[in-house]
Amino acid sequence: MYKEAALWAALISAMAGAQGVLAAVSAEEAAKLGNGTLTPMGAERAGNADGSIPSWEGGMTRPQPGNMLGDIPTQLFADEKPLFQVTASNMVQYASLLSDGTRALLQKYPDSFRLDVYPSHRTAAAPQVVYENIARNALNCSIKEGWDTIKGCIGGIPFPIPSRGVEVIWNHLLRVEADSIEYRFKNIVGSADGTHTLATRNEIAFQYPPYYKDANPQDWSGEYAMFRYVTLEPPFKAGESLVVRDSINGKYPRQAWQYLVGQRRVRRAPTVSYDTPDFVSSGANYFDEVQGFFGALDRYDWKLVGKKEMLIPYNTNGLLDVSVEQALDKHHLNPDHLRWERHRVWEVEASVAQGRRHTVPKRRYYIDEDTWSIALVDGYDKQGSLWRTSQGIPYVVPAIPATLLRTAVVFNLQADTMSVVQMLNEEDFKVVSPKPESYFTGAAVAGEGVR
Repeated sequence: MYKEAALWAALISAMAGAQGVLAAVSAEEAAKLGNGTLTPMGAERAGNADGSIPSWEGGMTRPQPGNMLGDIPTQLFADEKPLFQVTASNMVQYASLLSDGTRALLQKYPDSFRLDVYPSHRTAAAPQVVYENIARNALNCSIKEGWDTIKGCIGGIPFPIPSRGVEVIWNHLLRVEADSIEYRFKNIVGSADGTHTLATRNEIAFQYPPYYKDANPQDWSGEYAMFRYVTLEPPFKAGESLVVRDSINGKYPRQAWQYLVGQRRVRRAPTVSYDTPDFVSSGANYFDEVQGFFGALDRYDWKLVGKKEMLIPYNTNGLLDVSVEQALDKHHLNPDHLRWERHRVWEVEASVAQGRRHTVPKRRYYIDEDTWSIALVDGYDKQGSLWRTSQGIPYVVPAIPATLLRTAVVFNLQADTMSVVQMLNEEDFKVVSPKPESYFTGAAVAGEGVR
C-alpha cells in the first residue's frame, strides 16, 4: 500500500510540475488519487462505517468462470443469496436508501416489484493506462465554455474530484469504455396491461476515440463516441440505420444521419437528441434517457447535491443468464434475476436552464462513485410530481476491464408503461478492433443501403 501511494504521489507531482498552470484541481488534491484515500477513479477507497460497503481492493480484472454472453460473464457471485428484501410492506425501514422512483415502483406494483439486496462488491476496474490518464485529467481538464465544452483531457474520467454537478455528468458521458465494441440488442416496450412488444432488434457498433491506444489531447478531434446501427426486426423496419457522432465541443455536440428504407436515402437527423421520442423504442422513451443520459448537456443547469448511500442495481450480469421472457415481469424486470447492492452515489439535480426548454423540467441523477455510471434517474413534471424513473443496469466486463452501462429501463409512472432499452438477453456482445472512422458517416451508410 505505501509503495503504491509513493508511486502515485511521484506521478502526480511530476505532472503538476510540468502542467500545473492548467490544473483543474490542485496538486495536493490530485495526490489523493490512488494513494489510499481515493481510488484511481476518484471514489472513496475505504468502506463505510458498518461494513455494508467494503473497501475498494482493485476491482474485477480476471476472467470469470461460468456462462458467457460474448465477453460478458453471466454468473458473477452465482452462489450468493440475498441479505434481505425490500418490499412495499417494509420500504419505510429502508426509505433513506431509496430514490423517489424506487419507492414509487414499490407502491405501484406491491405484489410483484421488490429489491433483492445482495452483499456489495466493488468490482469497478480499468486498465492501468486509464488510471494514469485520469491522474493527468485531474490536473488538466477544465470546462471551457459554460458547461457544454471541455478541454485538456483524454482516455479516462475527466473530473475524478468533481466540484460541480456538470463535472459529474461529464464523467458519466466519458466513463471507461473499450475502444470498440459490437453487440446486438432489443428494445422492448411494456404496456399498461402488462403486455410486451418488440419495438426493434438491432445490431450496433460503438467506437470511443478517447480510449484509442494512441489517443492524446493534442490530436483528438473531440468526438468521444460514435455509433452505427442497423435494424434487423421487425421486418417492416429491417434495414433502417442510424449513425451518431458525439463531441465534447458544445458548438457541435451531435451529428446524426438516418437511412430510411422507404425513402432509400440518407438524411441528416438533427432531432435525434434531447427529449425527442426515441423511434428505436417506438417513442416509449426520450433519446437522452438512453444509457441513463445520452447527449448534450446544454438544456439543464446541473447542481451537485452531494454524495449518499443508496440501494442501486449493481453487478447485474446474472440478468443476462436467462431468456428475455424470464428476465421480464409484466411491469418491470423480474426481481428474481435483478441484483441490488448498497453503494455510494453522487446526486445531481438537473433543472431546465433559463431560455431553454425540455419536456422533463427537473431530474435527479444518482451516479455510482466507482464507475461514474448513472444508476437511477427520477424525472418530475411541471407541477413537481414524479413522472418518470429509470434504472441503469451495469455489466462487469473483465476483458476490458470495465463496468459498462448499456441496458436502461425507463418507466412512465403516469402512463403505466416501461421501455427496456438495449436489452442484451439472448444476443451477443464483443470487444473488437476499431474500424476506420469513415465507417461512422452518412456517406458509408448511403453506400451500403440495400432496401
